[in-house]
This record gives sequence, C-alpha cells and structure tokens, in this order.
Amino acid sequence: MYRCARAALAAALITLPAWPAYAQSVQRPFPATALRGELVVQAPPVVTVNRQPARLAPGARIRGTNNMLEMSAALVGVKLVVNYTIDDSGDVKDVWILTQDEAGKWPWPSTPLEARTWFFDPVAQVWAKP
Repeated sequence: MYRCARAALAAALITLPAWPAYAQSVQRPFPATALRGELVVQAPPVVTVNRQPARLAPGARIRGTNNMLEMSAALVGVKLVVNYTIDDSGDVKDVWILTQDEAGKWPWPSTPLEARTWFFDPVAQVWAKP
C-alpha cells in the first residue's frame, strides 16, 4: 500500500508503455472525403487552407500527430501539413495533423475534383490516379 498519492502515481507511470511507440504503430483511418493541405490558424475560427481563407466549423476537431485533440488557439501561426474535411457549408470540419509517415503517402487529393476522379483504398489508406 502506498502512503501518498505521489508514490502511487510514480509507480503507475513506471509501468506504462511509452506513448510515442504506441502512436507510431497505429495507422489512423482517414475518410475518403479527406483532402491534403497546409493549414495555418490565423485567429480562431479564421484559418487559411492552402493559402486560401477559410473558417473552422462550429465543433471542429483538430487532432494532433498523437490523435489527441488540439486547441486551435495553441496553433496560431504554425504551418501544418494536414488532412481535413469540409462540411456542407464549406467550413473546415475535421483536421488531422500528419506525421512524417502519413504526409509521405502520396498522391493524396488536395481538391474535391481530384477526390472525385481518383480511386481510394480505405484499407491501405492510399489514393491512385486513373
């Protein structure tokens, strides 16, 4: 039995696996509607996507490379390579900040026209041009 919460917490942390090793072994599934781009948060909810002005949708989610939620205010001014989806009103809905391995999967559509004309394999998470 531990005498204090600090000792119990220290013992628990020693037995936990390292997060980065876990995060690198998990392949995140991106939807077929996800587009690739460069996102810069200006002043939330205002962002730029591929140097074009855009807005984050109400309830938009930004997931970091570890798949944890990130706050848009913490990302102001940082250029991020992302996959993102757009809602029916044209606002950015879901954002995934890409790891180097994910960003290396090429080709990936950057426009809705490319996404409609290319072929997506959801299991392998790769796109193929016709």
